[in-house]
Amino acid sequence: MATVTLWLITISSDQPIHDIATRLSAEGLTIREVLEEIGCITGAADDATAERLKQVKGVVDISPDMPMDIGPPGASETW
Repeated sequence: MATVTLWLITISSDQPIHDIATRLSAEGLTIREVLEEIGCITGAADDATAERLKQVKGVVDISPDMPMDIGPPGASETW
């Protein structure tokens, strides 16, 4: 069984982000967030699907989405 990973997809600004999100979803990405202000879409897919998503028109980059936590105020560690 394929492992599902969270992905951060950077998109080009020459097309509407929601059109690209529709194409990504049709290719198998489970959309989590459409971050229109920064030109990114987050979602879940297995590695094979992520490779296929790189060919979708409007996709600039696909990277694993890594959770970050700045911790409580005054914490010495932020990652």
